[in-house]
Amino acid sequence: MTNDPLVVGVDFGTLSGRAVVVRVRDGAELGSAVHDYAHGVLDRALPSGRALPPDWALQVPSDYVDVLRHAVPAALKAAGADPADVIGIGTDFTACTMVPTTSDGTPLNELPEFADHPHAYVKLWKHHAAQPQADRINHLAELRGEPWLPRYGGLISSEWEFAKGLQVLEEAPEVYAAMAHWVEAADWIVWQLTGTYVRNECTAGYKGIRQDGAYPSPEFLKALNPDFERFVADKLDHPLGALGDRAGSLTAQAAEWTGLREGIAVAVGNVDAHVTAPAAKAVEPGVMVAIMGTSTCHVMNGAELRDVPGMCGVVDGGIVPGLWGYEAGQSGVGDIFGWFVDHGVPPEYHERARERGISVHELLTELAAGQEIGEHGLIALDWHSGNRSVLVDHELSGVVVGQTLATRAEDTYRALLEATAYGTRMIIDAFTDAGVPVTELVIAGGLVKNALLMQIYADVTNLPLSVIDSEQGPALGSAMHAAVAAGAFPDIVDAAAAMGKVRRAVHEPIPANVEAYERLFVEYQELHDYFGRGVNEVMHRLKVMRRDAVERKAAEGEAAR
Repeated sequence: MTNDPLVVGVDFGTLSGRAVVVRVRDGAELGSAVHDYAHGVLDRALPSGRALPPDWALQVPSDYVDVLRHAVPAALKAAGADPADVIGIGTDFTACTMVPTTSDGTPLNELPEFADHPHAYVKLWKHHAAQPQADRINHLAELRGEPWLPRYGGLISSEWEFAKGLQVLEEAPEVYAAMAHWVEAADWIVWQLTGTYVRNECTAGYKGIRQDGAYPSPEFLKALNPDFERFVADKLDHPLGALGDRAGSLTAQAAEWTGLREGIAVAVGNVDAHVTAPAAKAVEPGVMVAIMGTSTCHVMNGAELRDVPGMCGVVDGGIVPGLWGYEAGQSGVGDIFGWFVDHGVPPEYHERARERGISVHELLTELAAGQEIGEHGLIALDWHSGNRSVLVDHELSGVVVGQTLATRAEDTYRALLEATAYGTRMIIDAFTDAGVPVTELVIAGGLVKNALLMQIYADVTNLPLSVIDSEQGPALGSAMHAAVAAGAFPDIVDAAAAMGKVRRAVHEPIPANVEAYERLFVEYQELHDYFGRGVNEVMHRLKVMRRDAVERKAAEGEAAR
């Protein structure tokens, strides 16, 4: 090695994977590359054309390996880096994203007998078709007074490991029987890099209901379904690796894929949101990081254990050692804005954007920015992909109230921006009311570039908004964990001090705006509780009607074939 030590971080997102080459001594990002998943998200049909029911979201695991083959070598090339200088690689993943595998890690969808079976594919984080199983888990846990339930805000999400696993058992027992391991994608990709399966402590705690060293008991699982009794013992349980530990060494095959040296350190897997906190130097209590992309994940550290209603989880050392790591989130944010642009904006706006050489998002943001607060006369609920926190109900759906014949696209667009800010405010208030005060909000992710959105968030939350000083926050965080795994730092807190990047108080709340948004937030709260807390169950009834209609149509199509 002749130059500064380097590390590589790879962030596996919803639609693509990103690799970044980082200098260890100061966190300088020397080069990066992105590789789009060839199959994207399978939410309508399998690659074979087989139709999928509503609320499904699957992926193809070979797409993840393609990121290693393409993005990592491209990032090395962009950085002008000598692979001899790279001492480690770290990865992060969306969660909870689950891969059913054989004993050697082969995904079941790669077996000929399961190539056309939906349950053999990766269940992406936003696969919400396991809501009925989640409802039963929650009802039984509350009935039995399970001690782990408060650690998850009183509700287990349909996105998490147990609900998805129970869905496989009950809807595809043949797939469940063939499944030797129910693996978080965060651990599966590390398995591909090292040849060794190591389960990371982070997802085991937040997504796998592992608290105080134990999973839900066999008695609890048997009460859900007699055939689910040994789910933990037979499918889930595995030796754990701590965050920042070395999971193993890069294999010859993985070295060939990536262009890196065989034998370098591979860090234990992690979650995209959680690695971003130290990348933004958010390692102290009170600093909440909102990683804003297709969805938003909110993470923060606390000195004490508190029960926060509707949180996704709290884990001892779940983000940094010695502190309680809290997580909450919104299932749809950027996805909502993208949906509206794709399906709700008239052609004339697209034409105007093309003529000016800007995106439709930029055009709508520009038009919306000229409005006074409340001028559009709208309130929206940001539930187009369900509600992750604080209601933990993916049967909920989006609402826009106040539309008239005078409503224009920019009005609705701004109302949707504001709705996601109100959703974040609900989360912050839940934490503060539970004794976990939020004193600063740090924003990471691609949406940080939208200055209007950032000012709305500062005004709605009445908090100063800091911004991570990196366009690749999760990948940077993974690279920092790689540096720890390679022995360059004793722990992630020291790595954050040297390699983390943040710009403080970039957006300050404007007092007049705070007052105006406070009045609108009261209206949002009323709608939130009316539709979300059982006053009016119309959203749930509509979901059932839609699901039944789609299933009837699919059955009629199969009969016609």
